[in-house]
Amino acid sequence: MAEIERKWLVRTLPSTLERWPSSRLEQGYLAITDDVEVRVRRFDGDAARLTVKSSPALSRVEEEMALEDGAFDRLWPLTEGRRLVKVRHTREDAPGVVFELDLYEDALDGLVTLEVEFADEAASERFAPPPWAGREVTGDKAYANQTLAVHGRP
Repeated sequence: MAEIERKWLVRTLPSTLERWPSSRLEQGYLAITDDVEVRVRRFDGDAARLTVKSSPALSRVEEEMALEDGAFDRLWPLTEGRRLVKVRHTREDAPGVVFELDLYEDALDGLVTLEVEFADEAASERFAPPPWAGREVTGDKAYANQTLAVHGRP
């Protein structure tokens, strides 16, 4: 499956954020190379997933699968030094355009990003970010979650 996504730093939070559904994510990386990342992620301390993604870019390969009970807890220790925690607020902005606003915790506290997922590249090219979004960082490895998890805030 291909993922088409753009990313911005957020200047100010949208006034409607409290109405967006949210989940707390614990995310750790099992492996990171120049071409691929393998991560585990747990939502609200419950549902867990294993994800394999190609390197950061506008369009990337992403495969995700559910983890059986206990697998996250067995794999989590292998992510030591490559973790982040964030609260993700999500809403559909338009058909095929999904906003994911992430408020990071712990060492990344204060960092807020907006990832926008698109149904296709044409929709991505037509998109104008909301006024509260700041500088676009799509493809900037310093703001890739894997880099944030290993090296912290740029």
